[in-house]
Amino acid sequence: MEQTMASSWGDSTLSYGAEKIIETYYDIAVASWLHLAFDYQFAMNPAYNRDRGPVHIFGARLHWEF
Repeated sequence: MEQTMASSWGDSTLSYGAEKIIETYYDIAVASWLHLAFDYQFAMNPAYNRDRGPVHIFGARLHWEF
C-alpha cells in the first residue's frame, strides 16, 4: 500500500543533470529616490532534472527611498 501511494506522487522520471542558469537585469533610475528594475533568468535542467525545462523567468522590482 505504501509503495503504491509513493509512486502516485510526481511522475517518477527524475533524470539528474547539472542545473545551468544565466541571469541579467536592468535598473532604471526614474528619480533619485525611485528605481525600477527588470530581471530575466534562463534555466536549463531546473531542479537538476534533465526532463524539465528550459524555464524562462521574468521579474520586475520597484524600489523607493524616503
